[in-house]
Amino acid sequence: MKTLYIIIGLLFFINLQAQDWKNDLNEAKEIAAKENKKIILVFSGSDWCAPCIKLERDIFESPEFIEYSKDHYVLLKADFPRKKKNQLPKEQQLKNNRLFEKYNPQGFFPFVVVLNPKGEVLGTTSYKKVSPKEYLEELNSF
Repeated sequence: MKTLYIIIGLLFFINLQAQDWKNDLNEAKEIAAKENKKIILVFSGSDWCAPCIKLERDIFESPEFIEYSKDHYVLLKADFPRKKKNQLPKEQQLKNNRLFEKYNPQGFFPFVVVLNPKGEVLGTTSYKKVSPKEYLEELNSF
């Protein structure tokens, strides 16, 4: 019985730490408008881009970023995996391609775009070897 309580507690804790990354721009814009938040759009190559993996691990998965972003941002990810086992459904790949054409025509990875609720670009950045706090300060400056 004690083990069951530990497992339930761990699942609850993991759920609290989980991020709610969206994969549809229209959904992200609706939430951002409703909650008066900015959108962070991240272009990532999750299974081939070393700086993308570092950005995810060092910044986006940090407790500081997770906690802050819940109240201030809508998170939107456009992933472009290369390995066959990680391929996205065709519909999602088309959505990501449209985002890529509009917001990342230079083809940078990783590429982070801060948008207002209307989808207008406020600023852009990429991976930087800084603390989560410093990264948030840059995102907030847009």
